[in-house]
Amino acid sequence: MEGTIYSIIPALLMLLLVLLTRKVLLSLGAGIIVGALMIRDFNILGTLNEIWTIFYEIFFVDGSLNIGNILLLSFLLLLGMMTAFLQASGGSRAFGEWMIKRVKTRTGAQVMTAVLGLIIFIDDYFNSLAVGQIARPLTDRHKISRAKLAYFIDSTSAPVTVLSPISSWGAYIIGILGGLFAVNGITDIQPLEAFIKMIPLNLYALSAVLLVFLVAYLKLDIGAMRTHEKRAIETGELLNPEQDSVPGDLGDTFEPHKSGKIFHLLVPIGVLIIATVVSMLITGANESEGGATLLSIFANTNVNLSLFIGGLIAVLTALVFHLQQNEPRSNTFKIFIEGTKTMMPAIYILLLAWMIGSVIGSLETGEYLAQIVSDASISSSLLPFLFFLIAGIMALATGTSWGTFGIMLPIAAEVAVITDISMLLPTLAAVLAGSVFGDHCTPISDTTILSSTGAGANHIDHVLTQLPYAFIAAGAACIGYLVIGFTNQVLLPILITFAIVIAIGLLINYLAKAKLNQA
Repeated sequence: MEGTIYSIIPALLMLLLVLLTRKVLLSLGAGIIVGALMIRDFNILGTLNEIWTIFYEIFFVDGSLNIGNILLLSFLLLLGMMTAFLQASGGSRAFGEWMIKRVKTRTGAQVMTAVLGLIIFIDDYFNSLAVGQIARPLTDRHKISRAKLAYFIDSTSAPVTVLSPISSWGAYIIGILGGLFAVNGITDIQPLEAFIKMIPLNLYALSAVLLVFLVAYLKLDIGAMRTHEKRAIETGELLNPEQDSVPGDLGDTFEPHKSGKIFHLLVPIGVLIIATVVSMLITGANESEGGATLLSIFANTNVNLSLFIGGLIAVLTALVFHLQQNEPRSNTFKIFIEGTKTMMPAIYILLLAWMIGSVIGSLETGEYLAQIVSDASISSSLLPFLFFLIAGIMALATGTSWGTFGIMLPIAAEVAVITDISMLLPTLAAVLAGSVFGDHCTPISDTTILSSTGAGANHIDHVLTQLPYAFIAAGAACIGYLVIGFTNQVLLPILITFAIVIAIGLLINYLAKAKLNQA
């Protein structure tokens, strides 16, 4: 069943169950079991062995520890501990009280969160978790639902990092482009130059960022987001009371220390940011062959190790502040335990997401979708539009934008070179855009999981509330890619795409006000 139409069954089943049951662990588990059954031709013992092997290889591969996965999971635990210290020390409360005097409106709090997402562009994981830690005390004080905070984080993490050449994503993509250009004999443009020229052609990422600010300014609460925001404003409940515990949320576990100061929050977070960035620079420089450049550093940096080092130093910093407050040892132990416990939901989801990603990889779902594109006879004017859709579907099904880049960029380059070389950069940009779009829509994306974790939001609430906004940006991008294909221009498609997003935002705002006036 590998590489056939049947290979999409586990992904479709998982997505359908998520929508019907809103139980992410159940849905992921069902997809894993069905996929393993298909891989082992429905042999029960073989299926059990396959599931165990997939789980085992998360931690051990080729006879040695899978250091990258272990470091990322460890960082999540460290983040939970740091969050607990920030709350117990009174730092989160002090920062919230300080910021609410300066940011006096819900709109201001939302805009500040979006701006933070633009500033922290080095890595999507780092963006998701760091922005959540900084913005959550402020958004909580202004009664902004955690689902909305998760949306702001997710829509300014992958879209921003995919646009930045100085980021882990940018370095990865530029590296792929270099190989593609060499294989296809393209010598008139360099990979970095091509990436920069593709930035204005990445219409989904640009639209998603624009929409974030429209949502903040125009109060565009669509669908399920309206329910979350209404409950938060009217009752102060930032989370859905019907959902289970969420990652990163400690509720009222700790009584904040009365002498808590702003620096009890800002210093550990500052240490986290500085230590992580410095570690990324050092690990990237050490792995760069020959003379290290900024681009080569980010291409070779060890993100997971850097996050772990930054998280460990930040936790130790928060621990020092806590001990200075003369808290009893029993309370210190409780902080470590409760901080660890609050991250377990995110770790469970991440483990199962990795497992179903492995199942989908073994079934060659991505290769099957890619083969459909290769076999199709595609008009050159439709290349950007069609590759945007295909990349979106692939990222949605496989849960990985990076994996989609690796599969679809070579195919897009080959098709464009053969049919119309002028469509090369728009088609490659469409693959990047579609991959981010699919990444935003799937519950098994690492970035989506970490965005809900950073916000302290229920994961499925985040996925379902983000979908309408993702489809708005994607719909506008589709029109833009059709314009690119038929006009081969850059500025006009951007203007049309932005105009569509703004027009939809203003229309939704007008209808919401009209409904409010009628009520």
